[in-house]
Amino acid sequence: MKQIYLFIAMLAMSVQFANAQFTLDGELRSRAEYRHGFGSLIADGTDGGFGISTRMRLNTGYSVDAYKFYVSLQDVLVWGENRQILPYDQNNSFAVFQAWAEINLAEGLSTKLGRQVLSYDDQRILGGLDWAQQGRNHDAALLKYSKNGFALDFALAFNQDYSNPTGFVSTGTGYNTSGFFSYKTMQMLHLNKKWENFGGSLLIMNNGFQNEAAGLTDVANLQTIGTHLTFSKETFSVAANAYLQTGEAIYTPASGAVYKDVKSAYLLGLDLGYKVSPKVNLGAGIEIISGNDESDAANTGAFFPLYGTNHKFNGFMDYFYVGNHANSIGLFDVHVSANFKFTEKSSLLIKALNFSGEQELASGEKSLGTEIDLVFKQAFKGYALVVGYSQMFASDGMYELKGVTEDVAASGQNWAWAMLVLKPKFLNGAKK
Repeated sequence: MKQIYLFIAMLAMSVQFANAQFTLDGELRSRAEYRHGFGSLIADGTDGGFGISTRMRLNTGYSVDAYKFYVSLQDVLVWGENRQILPYDQNNSFAVFQAWAEINLAEGLSTKLGRQVLSYDDQRILGGLDWAQQGRNHDAALLKYSKNGFALDFALAFNQDYSNPTGFVSTGTGYNTSGFFSYKTMQMLHLNKKWENFGGSLLIMNNGFQNEAAGLTDVANLQTIGTHLTFSKETFSVAANAYLQTGEAIYTPASGAVYKDVKSAYLLGLDLGYKVSPKVNLGAGIEIISGNDESDAANTGAFFPLYGTNHKFNGFMDYFYVGNHANSIGLFDVHVSANFKFTEKSSLLIKALNFSGEQELASGEKSLGTEIDLVFKQAFKGYALVVGYSQMFASDGMYELKGVTEDVAASGQNWAWAMLVLKPKFLNGAKK
């Protein structure tokens, strides 16, 4: 750790002698949360959870004509998790969030190698997941081309684990890291073209999954293909998503890990926006995510949005597709929103979402409930305060889905949070 900070300090001092651009910035983000039904229904009489966490990041970039170099170090601290005078971080949360080099190959053509964020379009399938204190990254090689409003990104990844000596050091390439759709291999192609009022993207991605520790030696390959389209003119905007999944995936129910064929899984979304005035924006949308027919044990039609910023979608209380709801009944999400801009530095978002299953539950019920989300933002000189409140009004289907009967569940399911964000810029060097 000390060597890393010494390296950054030396690099900062050496910039005065180099024909280069050097940047050094940071982030300190503290968030307090009261959870009384966040992620799932809470039982009546159960105390809600409360805690405070802080994300610290230190980012450094170095750029010359031939290449760019970037490192982002982070630690996620939960207040009080370490006992007094403990000489180390008890939860081992310090990490290299990003570490990559981008080499210029020709005009408009480059390759980006290392640990990096893959974020595209509205982040539905691939996103940085910045809401989560730890964020999301990928270890990958990326080939990038852009010219005249057209961009092409092609990514390759092959993941291994030093803790598996058979798989990395000696023979074989067995991969045992599992959970949250951790993949062994990835091949991804993303195409994007922008015109004056219209934009369109095409995503083709294959992920290979393996879990030898669970006795699954074969690689399950899951393909995701789809498009993101946008249109905007004056006060009106439209955004649409259409994705399909096919192939094979690994699921790990209580009975043990199994392969399942994925057939005709889909995600369809449409969002409309209307700017009533410079200070009022209205929105309305619908999203349908296919679910699983439980009568077919070998196959599944359930779509999963994989590596997107899922907290951004389907309600901020994270009842769906945030480490949960895989191979389940899918989702039918209808939502409306209003964003009020009070001043240049303050705004309020109000959003209402109604949820149903795309498939029926065992009882035949589909209705899941309604969620209300409120987010207030206030910027100050050099920092910002963001405050949120959400309330879930569960229907009969939600109790059945989450395995909590209505008479046992608390009458109020809610979540409140406040976040203070500081992003200091220590150095912002310019080329000489």
